[in-house]
Amino acid sequence: MNSAIRITLVGLAAIGALLPAVASAQAKDGYLTDSAGGIVRAAGAGVCVRTSQWTPALAVAECDPDLVKKPPVKPKVAPKPVVKPKPKPPVKKPKPKLINVEQKIELQGMPFAKAEMTEDNKKELDKFLASLRKATKVRGPVNIGAVVVTGHTDRIGSLKYNMKLSERRAVVVKDYLVAKGVDQKLIFWEGKGPKQPIPVTKFCDSKMKRKQLIECLSPNRRVTVEIVGRAESLAKPKPAAKPAAKPKAKAKP
Repeated sequence: MNSAIRITLVGLAAIGALLPAVASAQAKDGYLTDSAGGIVRAAGAGVCVRTSQWTPALAVAECDPDLVKKPPVKPKVAPKPVVKPKPKPPVKKPKPKLINVEQKIELQGMPFAKAEMTEDNKKELDKFLASLRKATKVRGPVNIGAVVVTGHTDRIGSLKYNMKLSERRAVVVKDYLVAKGVDQKLIFWEGKGPKQPIPVTKFCDSKMKRKQLIECLSPNRRVTVEIVGRAESLAKPKPAAKPAAKPKAKAKP
């Protein structure tokens, strides 16, 4: 068989391979399609069969993916950072104004020649301490800083005896204060004997009968309790002064 006949046969074989598809195919959008609308592919090669109208602009991704323009990739947008609101600075409350407080009580009428508190003395002292814890002239309780307890006597008897007696009376009251919750470290005590009499007792004449004189001098048989401390004032504290605004600079001419 000569070469011309052989070429002719090969060509006919190639056309025969396409005939089943071509018999029912039609041209559409640059590619040969079958009756179902699918693009016809060459037998064996698997490539799409293009028509004479095909141009690169008609390329489809199924057949010519390299010629199809890929959609632009949108850049990833970073999410906006969440801005947390700044916390409001705490409102500074003005500091309470503290004032000095001095309270004093005299527990008079103690038994003659004895270092004892009467029931009236105890009631008076209890009421006095309660007034410090629930003060009315200041706000809140009084913060005790120091307590001075001073014992006194009348003038009957020797100075030496009365000095010792006044000290014992001061200790009795001091111990009572400690039992009521006052810090012992804050208490200072002393005895004055008959050196600081109540002014009204100057009228007690020594010529009186002893029983009458003892009764007349009763106010001198006493213990003085003085308390010094600090407490919050009832006056409202003044708000903190705002800093003065700086004057604006005048524009130069």
